[in-house]
Amino acid sequence: MRLAIISDIHSNLEALQSAFKAIERESVDEIICLGDIVGYGANPNECLHLVRERCSTVLLGNHDAAAIDLAVANQFTIHARFSAMWTFSALSKQHKTFLQSLPRIQPRGDILFSHASPFEPEEWHYVISDIDTREAFHAFTERICFIGHSHIPVIYSERGKTTTVNPKGRFIVNVGSVGQPRDGNPELSFGIFDADASSYKNVRVPYDIHAAAEKIRKEGLPPTLAERLFYGM
Repeated sequence: MRLAIISDIHSNLEALQSAFKAIERESVDEIICLGDIVGYGANPNECLHLVRERCSTVLLGNHDAAAIDLAVANQFTIHARFSAMWTFSALSKQHKTFLQSLPRIQPRGDILFSHASPFEPEEWHYVISDIDTREAFHAFTERICFIGHSHIPVIYSERGKTTTVNPKGRFIVNVGSVGQPRDGNPELSFGIFDADASSYKNVRVPYDIHAAAEKIRKEGLPPTLAERLFYGM
């Protein structure tokens, strides 16, 4: 069983389309979406349509939650809050209903899928520091937990950061962001997990950043949301 795992699309249609084209070359059995389909970018409805069409499992991210309940955006930065309000107005009723149905976490055998940390998933904690990682490992019993949320691809074992997944240990794997990478690399990021071999690889792919950024500007969203795409920040 080969799984493609995507996260943090953030209404970036150009990135999502490029991700799906790359996934087609990987011969996967399923595509899993870890959430934050909307927010920041200019094509929330189009991205939701594609995710619903292509993904077998879809989770709720904090920006998805804010798009159906603006109170969630009270904890956001000013630009993220502005984007959440714009997205709330732009989303179709059908897509809002779909978002309302999504879980924050989803177990499957010895795998757990979660948008943010599995520790208090309703609080949307990041997994960045050593403390974050310990809390996250204590919060689930599965062997591997796949997450997004920070937009930074990384693998953690119970001993700390690592570069590979193997059949013996326990791991937290952040697949990075399709629509808004923040690790200094502007190329979109997603993960491929081979469950039979218990192997994982992070995939980076270029996309038409200029087109995505121009749409953000045309919709009157904060210009910084367009500019950061070019730098992966």
